[in-house]
Parts: sequence; C-alpha cells; structure tokens
Amino acid sequence: MPLKVWMDGKLVDKSDAKVSVYDHGLLYGDGIFEGIRIYHGRIFEPDAHLQRLFDSAKSIRLTIPFTADQLRTGIEETAKANNFTDCYVRLVVTRGVGYLGLNPNKCSTPSAFIITDTIEMYPKEVYEKGMAVITASVIRNHPNAMSSRVKSLNYLNSILAKIEAIDAGVPEAIMLNHLGNVAECTADNIFIVREGEVLTPAVTEGILEGVTRQVILKLCKNLNIPCNEKTLQRHDLYIAQECFLTGTGAEVVPVTKIDGRPVGSGQVGSLTRRLIDAFRRYIREGA
Repeated sequence: MPLKVWMDGKLVDKSDAKVSVYDHGLLYGDGIFEGIRIYHGRIFEPDAHLQRLFDSAKSIRLTIPFTADQLRTGIEETAKANNFTDCYVRLVVTRGVGYLGLNPNKCSTPSAFIITDTIEMYPKEVYEKGMAVITASVIRNHPNAMSSRVKSLNYLNSILAKIEAIDAGVPEAIMLNHLGNVAECTADNIFIVREGEVLTPAVTEGILEGVTRQVILKLCKNLNIPCNEKTLQRHDLYIAQECFLTGTGAEVVPVTKIDGRPVGSGQVGSLTRRLIDAFRRYIREGA
C-alpha cells in the first residue's frame, strides 16, 4: 500500500504528492518546516514544535493557512493512514506558487504538506560507542543575515558543513558562529560536560532552539544535574570530559572524538548515558 502524504488538507498517494516548479519554497527556499517524532502513537512535544513553526512563520512574514490544531490533526491523520505508531514527521509550509522573481506578494496562497515515514539518523552502535565529529570551516550565518532561530527551507549553510564532515569521514560537524564561538552542529544541538556540569551554547550564539535540547535542559533540572547555557569555544570542546548531541532525528547521541582528539577517556561518559536513559524513559512515559 503506497504511503499517504497530507497536501493542503487532503491525503494523497506519495506518487501524487507534488509541488509546482513555480513554488517559491523550491525556487528560493522561501518556507519553513518542522521535523517531529511520533512515539507509541503520540506526537513528541507537539505544542513546542507547532509554536516554533508559527514563530518561524511570523518572523519571515509568512501566513500559515491552517491553525495549529488543524496541523496537529493532519499529522495524526497521516500517521494513521500509513499505519505508523512510531515514525518521523516532516511538516513543511512554503510561500506557495508565484512567479520568477523574489517578490513574495506574487505568491497567492501558501502551501502546507505533511510526510510521515521512517528515519534512522545513525547506526545503533553509535549510541553505544559514540561517534567522531569535526569542527567545520563553514560558520553559522550571521544573525542579521538570517536568524538560525527560523527553521527555514534554506539549509545550504548546514549542507556545506555536512559535506566537510563527510569528506573527513565523520557523520557530523560542529559549526562556529561569526565570533568564533561554538553554535551547534549541522542538524543537532551540542552539549559538553565539564566537572560534572552540563554546558550548552545559548540561543544568542546562533542556534536553533531545539525541542529535544529543551527536553534535556528540563531533564537535567529534574535529575538535579547542574546545567547551564554558556559561551563555548574550541578550547572548551577539546578539554570537555563528555560531549553529546541532541535533535529530533538524532535524539541523544554521544560524541567521543572531536577533530581527531578523544573526548575525555574516549568512551561514552556516565552523565551522557544517564541522560540518554532519562530521555528514553521520558519517551516511554509519554511526558
């Protein structure tokens, strides 16, 4: 049975789920999206994801032609139509069909679609043994060029850094901001552990406010693990005792090597394992 895709309020076969070549989301990356998970039939942190979607839309002056409740229902209907109880969701809103020119006012109606499918970001052994990453030469876009808090359809900045990672034989790259401070990875937020304290860059460092990142901050508080947002530099990465990444797709993934240097002992750290276990428990309990 072919997968169903939600297109502007209607379910269609995957083969019929198409956008126009005149859609400004395709022509100019003019649009926004959310990557969402469904676990055990429940949407993971739906309010946070939908709030971020609408915040992104407001920031780029894009009017979403559906309410948050309608989009949430669309996600549920699409997953149900595809018989998924555990899956990845891609919710996309574009400026819509327009003309060959930048003027967004030429686009009559924004378009929205929802994909539900399976996803595997990293092999299972990565979560047990950790992975290596590099620091990319490509930096985060300047916040006055395009705020990284907008989850837009233009990911070329991250893609160029991802290419560097692939060329280096690793799956992910850490990106610095225009000041040389640590921002985030190409698709994940980053945390380090130093002297029992969990540290992560603040939103002002040019990061996307990750939903899984927020869950980890909450879990640290619940578990009485010291955790703070702090300006981090390469030096902090190199002297970290532990490191891990968070993201909707990746969940919580340990890092054991940065730029060829082992993180701490080179093994997955105890605090990282504790937070991975706490996150998995959080998912199971449907919190």
